[in-house]
Amino acid sequence: MTLFIKFFLLIYFIIFFGIAFFGTSFFVAKKIGKNPNVLPNDDSAYGLIGKYFKINLITVFLYVILLSFGSLEFENKYLKTTYFDSNNLKIFGIILMIFSLICVIIAQINMKESWRIGIDKEVKTELILSGLFKYSRNPIFLGMTLSLAGLFLVSSNCITLIFLIVGCILMQIQIRLEEEFLQKTHGKLYIEYKNNVRRML
Repeated sequence: MTLFIKFFLLIYFIIFFGIAFFGTSFFVAKKIGKNPNVLPNDDSAYGLIGKYFKINLITVFLYVILLSFGSLEFENKYLKTTYFDSNNLKIFGIILMIFSLICVIIAQINMKESWRIGIDKEVKTELILSGLFKYSRNPIFLGMTLSLAGLFLVSSNCITLIFLIVGCILMQIQIRLEEEFLQKTHGKLYIEYKNNVRRML
């Protein structure tokens, strides 16, 4: 089980980052003629959130690489949270991660050319109301949250718990920034959508 988990996590996050971020961004960039990653690199509060978000994702990937190719002795001795350390929870975590990846990919397909990483203030994108967006205003962030929760269940320790907590905080802040922008951009249409569809689930 341990060997399977080590390689599952590595393959999973390679696929997750490869498809959900780089792959989708590449195809959308070809269609719209610009980079869909519009997170600012300035010293604003929004820029800081984007910076911390990237750091959290990069740290998750580095952790998975170290976990896959390194020894688990240090983790088992100092970091394990034994309360969540059961094979049933690990299996549930794996299922949760696979489900979250599928949700993210479907939501990105639903978004088509409107897919962005961050808030695009230059181009007014279409407000997507179909597909998974009929059930959640933020299915991509929901999928990412479930993915981090799954990671914690599969590799339950202090580090993955920090990834989950920090990731959730940053995503909730980002969601509110994006929703504030969408309400200003789309007005009554977004307010009506907001009143009928939950923020996450």
